[in-house]
Amino acid sequence: MTGKTLRFLAPNGHLGFAPLQPGSFELGVAARPDFIVSDSGSDDIGPGPLGSDTCASPQEWQRHDLEHIVLACRKLGVPMLIGSAGDTGSNSRVDLYVEMIREIAARHRLAPFRLGYFYSEVSKELVKERLEAGERVAGLNGRADLTVEDLERTDRIVALAGIHPYNRLLDMGAQVIIGGRSSDLAICAGPAIRAGFPEALAYYLGKVLECASFCAEPYGAKESVIGEISEDDVRVTAMHPDQRCTVASVAAHAMYERATPFSEYALGGELDMRHCRYEQFDARTTRITGPVWRPAAELQVKLEGAGKVGERYVGIAGVRDPYTIANIDRVIEWARRAVEARFGRAGYELHYQVFGRNGVMGDLEPVRTPAHEIGIIVHGVAPGRAMAEEVCMIGTRQLCG
Repeated sequence: MTGKTLRFLAPNGHLGFAPLQPGSFELGVAARPDFIVSDSGSDDIGPGPLGSDTCASPQEWQRHDLEHIVLACRKLGVPMLIGSAGDTGSNSRVDLYVEMIREIAARHRLAPFRLGYFYSEVSKELVKERLEAGERVAGLNGRADLTVEDLERTDRIVALAGIHPYNRLLDMGAQVIIGGRSSDLAICAGPAIRAGFPEALAYYLGKVLECASFCAEPYGAKESVIGEISEDDVRVTAMHPDQRCTVASVAAHAMYERATPFSEYALGGELDMRHCRYEQFDARTTRITGPVWRPAAELQVKLEGAGKVGERYVGIAGVRDPYTIANIDRVIEWARRAVEARFGRAGYELHYQVFGRNGVMGDLEPVRTPAHEIGIIVHGVAPGRAMAEEVCMIGTRQLCG
């Protein structure tokens, strides 16, 4: 393999969440990558779409991205891999994407190609059998283990696939692959490992490309980037003429959305990024060396489940009064007591997000000084709509008089 590389074009960090940008995508296609890949799922969207088995994004946006990618892949004669179809990777979302691909192929009269797909849903009955047999479904990051009671309240479960189904489908000759719920890393790591490249670099490649242009600066949503892997390094290049992948932007992307900035887990092991070295290769490209892959002693699959808790109502309050802002915790506690006076302390949920003071980061926010004006988002959740609405109305109106 000496001197050989594989090049992956990533046009969108969450396919369909907002449409990919055709300009930078076409520049990426012109660079003739070996694969075009895009992850379509995330748990950032919350549990609602998984529980209700719906998409979080308009189907027209998803069709837009799929059409651009499949046409480019068939033109170049390279494989197309889509992970976590339809935002959640449930079975119905895989079926939706497969049907979209077939419609696009028919409309454009594409020459025949081999379409592969796999499912990721796990039945509640199977999980219950395992729990009742004494097996443990461990909670992640300090969360409690799964109980039979929680399982009974769950509507749908998906398991995060690793590289294995993607590589199996490639071995079977698939040219377009639609995946169920998967690790974000799998759609790049799988083909790279299959081609013989080092596991550590392959998994790092998957990590750096998972959100496409989020690893570039200045910020530009849904722009394309290309990642290239060799035996010795990974290089990532921004396709938009005004973007660049810098040491700072690439390293920052590797460290975000995790309990520790140096570890990323996937089915089969841990990507250790503590010793990564980042170098500016050219004006728009950063070179990465030094990641380590630590294989797991046993395969453990992450399960994601969702079930309906109740109905949600949302209230919004704006506050500019300096006295109220200075005493906002006491004001919120006053509003909570008013809800408790009506409904007691159980049977509902009441949440406050204070934008202008920890509204995004919560307790992790390092800047604690409130702004001169704040916006408060109030969430009332209860079994029925009427109660959820009243919880929210009381919790909101007590803030503003």
